[in-house]
Amino acid sequence: MLSTCMSASEWDIFILGFSLKLLLFPAYRSTDFEVHRNWLAITHSLPLSQWYYDTTSEWTLDYPPFFAYFEKLLSIPAYLFDPRIVDLNNLNYDSASVVAFQRSTVLLSELVLGAVLLRFIRGSVDPSVQRIISASLLLHPGFLIVDHIHFQYNGFMFGIMLWSILQARNGNKLASGILFAVLLNFKHIYMYIAPAYFIYLLRAYCITHDNRFQIAHFVKLGGSVIAVFALSLGPFLVMGQLPQLLSRLFPFTRGLNHAYWAPNVWALVTFADRALLKYAQYTGKAFAINTEGVASTSRGLVGDTIFAVIPNIKPLHTFAFTIITQMIPLVKLWLNPSYKSFVTSITLCGYSAFLFGWHVHEKAILLVLVPLSLLAAERHAYFRTFIIVSTAGIYSLFPLLFTPAESFVKVVYSLVWLLAVYLPLSKRVYEFPKSPIYLIMDILEKVYLAGFPLLLLVTSCLPFFLRTDAGTTSCSPDDVDCVPSTKENTMEFLPLMLTSIYCSVGVIWGYMRLVFIYIFEGSTYQGQLSEIK
Repeated sequence: MLSTCMSASEWDIFILGFSLKLLLFPAYRSTDFEVHRNWLAITHSLPLSQWYYDTTSEWTLDYPPFFAYFEKLLSIPAYLFDPRIVDLNNLNYDSASVVAFQRSTVLLSELVLGAVLLRFIRGSVDPSVQRIISASLLLHPGFLIVDHIHFQYNGFMFGIMLWSILQARNGNKLASGILFAVLLNFKHIYMYIAPAYFIYLLRAYCITHDNRFQIAHFVKLGGSVIAVFALSLGPFLVMGQLPQLLSRLFPFTRGLNHAYWAPNVWALVTFADRALLKYAQYTGKAFAINTEGVASTSRGLVGDTIFAVIPNIKPLHTFAFTIITQMIPLVKLWLNPSYKSFVTSITLCGYSAFLFGWHVHEKAILLVLVPLSLLAAERHAYFRTFIIVSTAGIYSLFPLLFTPAESFVKVVYSLVWLLAVYLPLSKRVYEFPKSPIYLIMDILEKVYLAGFPLLLLVTSCLPFFLRTDAGTTSCSPDDVDCVPSTKENTMEFLPLMLTSIYCSVGVIWGYMRLVFIYIFEGSTYQGQLSEIK
């Protein structure tokens, strides 16, 4: 049905993306590739009751049940294609057959994303603009890097999220809530944006414009969501395994930062602690120094992050910061439960979780970049925010790929994508700065963006200067147990730290911009999406 109504240009974009991703089948694969192969083996070889208990591999199943059921479905053709793929004891299997099969499942599951993005064009306020935005999402460097090289299924799951948002745009709020409940049971990271859904559906679906509570709608929504969770968690609840399942989904024993610091507030705080420690060591200033923190802040490894000078951050602190900052968009959403307000609130809720959350992965920036793309052509203020955050966010994913061939691909592809999006949209939304303050801000933002080529040059050259021992092995962001093998090489983490800090500045500034725009949106930043109620 969708194929018959696709235009020639839409077919061209689809074929271009599909072909490029096919060419990436032999590319570098992270440990996530073996993670998902092992999950195929677990769900195929073991009964349901053992899925969340198996420890044959270190890569234990830690996604919600719907994703486990998804892996179970994939394991059926996997067994027919190559029985060794689903052999539980065949660890680290990486033959050409398993590569072809698993890469194909990512590519085919991403068709959900493609179909939804096509539907976004149909019925949009401005189809020509939406076509650019849809194409940018289908060809997004984030999906190319994280899914089609590094290896995950984000395109498929963000397809479900966008499908849910599309239903809200089309006025099908109950369907939007059901799809989001389904999404939560595929990957629990989407719980970060759940507050926006709760407020929006309660205010726009369960309460009328004249503030009458619609009990029938509330019962339908609540019953539907409960049914989805019962379908997902019910079997494990009956078997008495819910505590075990939850312990896999929420491993709070991990530290504040991931191996490679995600570009968020805690990256800057951790850097500040390191800087204060170095200052104290070189000047002899009488700071109270935690000796455990001296070792903890000296490398970019997974573990319990302990600060040397700054008071330690606990999970409760990150939770409090996240909830408090999410309240800003949620209050506005309650007062104005429009579609545009909903999309902006989703973006800001995901943003708060990324900036202030506990043990945030750099890949979680997609939770900001994807919904923000839907706002990119609203006005120049939104567009500039989109460009800054997209540039910083996509660049922050670069350390995931460190082999020469893939390094070339990630840089060139991201640059081409950015130009392909920037040129047509900027012509439609550009506004000259209205005051000296805005002009200064415009200049500083351009200087910041111009700094990324220099950052790339510095971080590419630094390893050659820091390599003081030929026998030293390098540590990738995925290799969480890797420790520099020589004393001289303890600065090996410096390029990653520079990337994280520089990207953090852009990501945090983008958040401040978007909050300001959202607060004053009603009086200043009206755009095409404002027409959708």
